Amino acid sequence: MHELYERDVLTKLREIGAKKILIQTPEGLKKEALYLAEFLRKEGVDVIISGDINYGACDPADREARMLGCDALIHLGHSYMQLNLDVPTIFIPAFAKVDVIGALEKNLGKIRRLGKRIALVTTVQHIRNLESAKTFLEKNGFNVSIGDGDSRVSFKGQVIGCNFTAAKVEKDVDGILFIGAGYFHPIGVALSTRKPTLAVNPYSGDAIWLEREVERIIRKRWAQIAKAYDAQRFGVIVSTKKGQLRLGDAKRVMDLLREHGREAYLIAMNYINYPSLEGFDFDAYVVVACPRVPIDDAENWRKPVLTPKEVELLLGVREEYEFDEIFGGERRKDEPLGISLKL
Repeated sequence: MHELYERDVLTKLREIGAKKILIQTPEGLKKEALYLAEFLRKEGVDVIISGDINYGACDPADREARMLGCDALIHLGHSYMQLNLDVPTIFIPAFAKVDVIGALEKNLGKIRRLGKRIALVTTVQHIRNLESAKTFLEKNGFNVSIGDGDSRVSFKGQVIGCNFTAAKVEKDVDGILFIGAGYFHPIGVALSTRKPTLAVNPYSGDAIWLEREVERIIRKRWAQIAKAYDAQRFGVIVSTKKGQLRLGDAKRVMDLLREHGREAYLIAMNYINYPSLEGFDFDAYVVVACPRVPIDDAENWRKPVLTPKEVELLLGVREEYEFDEIFGGERRKDEPLGISLKL
């Protein structure tokens, strides 16, 4: 179970006069969404729960909330991302109730293999445990850095699926220690930093190294680039999700392709998937939206699918492989690094 701050949510809703709200949740927090809906309904709030898949703070259902006549959106499970939203939106990070120190203690031997100087990162669910983890590691002889990240993330040391700036600390480090469950985020950390990366799961106590997986992914990415070598007609895909819309980047990709004698056409999609594109007669695609679509979903595409940086490799204007990310601006010194609820 995660902390939802339901009383704080209710206070915020009353402050803005919201009487009807939409709750949006990722797959893993549907029970929490129902719990929150039950609490708010008892307090006189008219609640609708979104049944759509949610991919992150970049994918708010604010337009849907407005269409449904809702006064506000509650976006569950992700931290605040600065977007131009149609209705007031409350982001609830849903911090996990799990102790991370035991898992770190169990894996001290593996962590030492990273080196003495390490960068510490995590997802929003465990962000409140980062300072205690840092203290524990420093007591065990490590020199620990926690990066600020740019304005796309809310907290120091936080990584999201498309942005790993918090792992790129100014101080040179030997390796990256990720705290959290699953492969999705630590794979991104390892691909982006190209540093030795160890992921410690605070739930199971297991630890996994990412180097072999990164090598496997990069080999597959070069294979995609090779498949697109003779492609002449490219579909350049942009997302209509507010936090993934990259029209400027798409225009640069299209100009680059055309300068090198290729055809390029712009395609707009909300849910980017190959079956929806089967009817088009393109030789290859470039996804200028969520950077993880070409990486994580390539096996489901019959045609080559590239990132913007991979197009540069294809056309010979870039030599080294680089992971595609969506960056925010520089964080102002007076800008808060994140709060549990933010409109």
